[in-house]
Amino acid sequence: MTVARRQLLETLMDQLELPAGAVEFALLDLALTDISSSAEMNNEKLEFLGDAALRLAAGEFLMETFPEMSLGEMSAVRSQLVSDRTLATLAKRYNLGHYLVLSKSAAGDKAGENSRLADTVEAILGALYLSTSNLNLIHPWLDPHLERITKELRSDPARKNYKAALQEITQSRYKLLPIYKSEEISQVHGDEERFQAEVWFNDVRLGVGKGRSIKQAEQAAAEIAFGKLQEDAAGDRDTAPTNAAESEEKVDQKAAARAS
Repeated sequence: MTVARRQLLETLMDQLELPAGAVEFALLDLALTDISSSAEMNNEKLEFLGDAALRLAAGEFLMETFPEMSLGEMSAVRSQLVSDRTLATLAKRYNLGHYLVLSKSAAGDKAGENSRLADTVEAILGALYLSTSNLNLIHPWLDPHLERITKELRSDPARKNYKAALQEITQSRYKLLPIYKSEEISQVHGDEERFQAEVWFNDVRLGVGKGRSIKQAEQAAAEIAFGKLQEDAAGDRDTAPTNAAESEEKVDQKAAARAS
């Protein structure tokens, strides 16, 4: 390991507020080595271990910090806490991409960035667990983030999964399912708006969203539709949208009102 690399890892340990000597630099370096850089020495096994450690740490955190949660809510919240989206956001908070060793081709693959960053967080957690054979290094660093994210999730009725939330509303209120129509609108790999999705319900287009993947575009469209049905429910909980032109006009009017 070069002096420059060691200094870089020391900086990361300071950012993570890890005690000096708590983790071997070689182990932390391995956690930050993507498989694209080395087929033999990479972070895949640490990621495997870190995934298990993360789920256990999140479960312990929820049990101890939010004992009033029902099992169903606890399960739903944990699934979001350990999701790639949450982990990638956490990785960007610490600029882990700056420390990650990967090939030039992988570095140019913007579409796979979030997945790589999420894997890197899990690998680091694996290194922390391997250093002590317990969660003693993980909880002090991870728990404040889990608490912040959990509070955000509990204040969001959709739990950041708008497709599931929208489906729950349409099934429970109207016994119907939303329909998604997606298309590729950009040929640029990794474009943040590569795909566009529309969500339709009862012949009414309730939302349009864009994203770097079909899944993200559908989530963006579902978020808009979820908000629309929430507004409808607040005004009249027994009325579903029935006229496409009328509904589109109302959506446009509300959008214009918000814009002004």
